[in-house]
Amino acid sequence: MFTWRIAALSDKENNLKFLVSEEELRRQEEYSDLVRTVLSSRYPLGKPKAFVHTYGCQGNVADGERIEGMLVNMGYELTQEADGADLVLYNTCAIREHAEDRVFGNLGALKPIKKKNPDMIIALCGCMMQQKHIADRIYKSFPYVDLLFGTHVIHKLPELMYRTICTGRRVFDITDSDGSIAEGLPIHRDGSFKAWLPIMYGCNNFCSYCIVPYVRGRERSRDFDTVVSEAKSLVEQGYKEITLLGQNVNSYNRELGSEYGFPALLRAINAIDGDFIIRFMTSNPKDCTKELLDTMADCEKVAKHLHLPVQSGNSRVLKAMNRKYDREKYLSLIEYAYSVMPELSITSDIIVGFPGETYEEFKDTLSLVEKVRYTSLYTFIFSARKGTRAYDMEDPVPREEKGRWFRELTDLQEKIAGERTAQMKGRVYRVLCEEKAKKEGMISGRTQGNVIVEFPADESVIGTFQNVKVTDCRTWIVNGELVK
Repeated sequence: MFTWRIAALSDKENNLKFLVSEEELRRQEEYSDLVRTVLSSRYPLGKPKAFVHTYGCQGNVADGERIEGMLVNMGYELTQEADGADLVLYNTCAIREHAEDRVFGNLGALKPIKKKNPDMIIALCGCMMQQKHIADRIYKSFPYVDLLFGTHVIHKLPELMYRTICTGRRVFDITDSDGSIAEGLPIHRDGSFKAWLPIMYGCNNFCSYCIVPYVRGRERSRDFDTVVSEAKSLVEQGYKEITLLGQNVNSYNRELGSEYGFPALLRAINAIDGDFIIRFMTSNPKDCTKELLDTMADCEKVAKHLHLPVQSGNSRVLKAMNRKYDREKYLSLIEYAYSVMPELSITSDIIVGFPGETYEEFKDTLSLVEKVRYTSLYTFIFSARKGTRAYDMEDPVPREEKGRWFRELTDLQEKIAGERTAQMKGRVYRVLCEEKAKKEGMISGRTQGNVIVEFPADESVIGTFQNVKVTDCRTWIVNGELVK
């Protein structure tokens, strides 16, 4: 049986006020034991099956791994199919309307499955559920949903499950708070050589289009030594890639100064013995510093890949977005980053058609993309989120027109990406081999710069680093061959 680790209380005041208490963690462990006892009596012929599906960002994926860990600890066996599962749990995302639409569509598809198996528990959690208007809609329009909980009470899943199973009543908990840090929760990692490592939660930035601060709470950093210890444990377990996660990792331990800040954390993890690579996301330009860029350049285990979301290339639009930097500051960061890391791969997020944006302002985004020459972009047409300031902003440009701007941007980035990958031909890259490619006999992996490489090899190389020479280049993917 998994023994819940009770985190030692840090003497750092910022962590103390967010830490879930030892008493509360023990209480949840007791509920976990109770659920396991109930399930063993209800399913005497084998373990009940739980299907967990996570939508959205890597932070949600990390939450999903903890949810799966708690469910396994409660006596569930994980399955990859909703049909036939005894518990179906959707861990949701609220960042764009499309993500919410997918959840409602998949939730509707569960109705006939629930009718066929009335004892099946349907549960919803995550960012989408932390919004009261969404929770109210679920309660009224989807009566077959048994359990709903928000982002601030994930650690209470054993208690919520016990109430759901034993009372037969619907359980909804979207407690609103500044957030919490629950250390020592059991984790069921989805991979054996790539790991997500949250270093902080929440956001204080309140970008005018973003719902995250409202559903994830305020910024709160995990204890420095705890994070380093967890990273060391992952390396000892054989993980080859560790991705540090936070809504804005640059804000990590901001109030404690440089001794415990994000660059210091990178250096501490980089000093761990072992052959592994460190990635991180997301990095907000307003807090990106030369110290961070110098640290990336100095640390041989830190991937030379920077995801630095710009959102717009126009300073007026950036101010309306409440991004707290302008075009000039962003470009100066890029210039310095390239000066200390000439081989740096930069990716970004861009919103097309923010309320009030004109085509002339959008052209500033195109020119910025030309200057920076990103490896790849995550591009989105503006999606209004209820509860944000941008939701009520005047938005006169028709979506059809925004669609034309969007295609102009993606065409430009496709051209740049093709030119960048063409420069890779003939060069040798160290690649982490990740999985079988779609084509028979091929393996897919990624360079430090996060470029996908496909090459012929045996499946035994998956989970290892290999040197690969690029032989052919497509727009987003390159082909290669192993270098012995």
